[in-house]
Amino acid sequence: MSAPEFEEFDPESDCDCPGCIHWRRTMTHALPVREGGHPAAHGARRALVIAAAAGTVLGGGQVLPAAATPGAVPGGHHPVRPPGAPSDEDPGPGSPQGGTSALHGAPGAPGTPGPVASAARPTTRAEILARAQRWVTAKVPYSMSKYWSDGYRQDCSGFVSMAWNLGGNEWTGSLASYAVRITKSQLQPGDMLLFHNPANPEKGSHVTIFGGWANGSRTQYTAYEQTRPHARKQTTPYAYWSNGSRYLAYRYKGVSGGAPGGAGPSTGTRYPGAGSFGPGADNNYVTQLGKALVGRGAARYYTSGPGPRWSDADRRATQAFQRAQGWTGGDADGLPGATTWSYLMTGKGRDIPRAGAGAGGAQGRTPAYPGRGVFRPGQSSPSIEKLGRQLVKKGFGKHYAQGPGPRWSESDRRNVEAFQRAQGWRGAAADGYPGPETWRRLFA
Repeated sequence: MSAPEFEEFDPESDCDCPGCIHWRRTMTHALPVREGGHPAAHGARRALVIAAAAGTVLGGGQVLPAAATPGAVPGGHHPVRPPGAPSDEDPGPGSPQGGTSALHGAPGAPGTPGPVASAARPTTRAEILARAQRWVTAKVPYSMSKYWSDGYRQDCSGFVSMAWNLGGNEWTGSLASYAVRITKSQLQPGDMLLFHNPANPEKGSHVTIFGGWANGSRTQYTAYEQTRPHARKQTTPYAYWSNGSRYLAYRYKGVSGGAPGGAGPSTGTRYPGAGSFGPGADNNYVTQLGKALVGRGAARYYTSGPGPRWSDADRRATQAFQRAQGWTGGDADGLPGATTWSYLMTGKGRDIPRAGAGAGGAQGRTPAYPGRGVFRPGQSSPSIEKLGRQLVKKGFGKHYAQGPGPRWSESDRRNVEAFQRAQGWRGAAADGYPGPETWRRLFA
């Protein structure tokens, strides 16, 4: 009995997640030589297909289980990068990491001693993120040997050298000399997460700019980085897709708004950047914002604090202040931009009216968040029914067979989960139990 002939193929994809990049790189080695595959890999592939075909008749017709694709996520599109597989920053032989060099200069070799870190050029967190965003917006192509118009090398370490406004191009082996070690809890926008592999610097070494936490559990953050095919900004697992435990957090010595070693940020009237506010933010700027809001009539929004951890009270108080200025839509989203911050720090604009004294004094169209304890099995509350009706209104009610009603049910949880996933959230951020940010977005 002859085994049926078959040929596997993957459709082309322009997805640039780390897993898809890896498999696109290696697919050429899986093709027959006549179709452009690598000759050295053809024999191994042919042996594997023969063995697989033989498996269909072994053991009196018993079919052997198919081998799992290394690194594949069951049922998923994006495979996890397998151990030892090339990463975005590990392109293989012939493409070494750029070394230290002057601006626009020729790249040095890995391990070349860099200049002694001079007095750090002063900068702010907002300026660091603004420089990083310029490369992201321009989609600066990734290269270990080319230099962008500003003189910085177009690889990961050149990207951080640019964002920090260093006097030249550093590499992953020298960037730490311009910084001080901090802990995960001390991370603030503009800091860096660095993995330097001293045993083999060309394999896996990488560095990103920390842009702020992307969820309340601090398992994801916004990463600014230079990687193939070009500079990008995206939500990334902490500390990275691979080798996560080997990344170390550092703070640039010249940054203001955060003392070396991770002390809390200094306060002032200068806007610290959008990354200092929102879900997951925990810093002194949040406290400074809250105190300024209380001084402008927002005390009723706080049952405690204000404190350094961002809360829905901060959002509602900020939104009330924005609406008091007559702002609407995205200008009154409850997240302080540069204008909101300037008004609060310099005493400009109108105070928040007393409750009932006008639209600006109301708590807004969003009903008050009732607390996490309401949305649990066995609980019954009008807020649960209000949540359910809003889910239906937003198009996320498919799991209701009847209702919604005031008693929390699995249907409520599954509908909330669907809404959270529609926001792009995953893991603990999409568990089906509405927190303050889920509630805000649902009723926005």
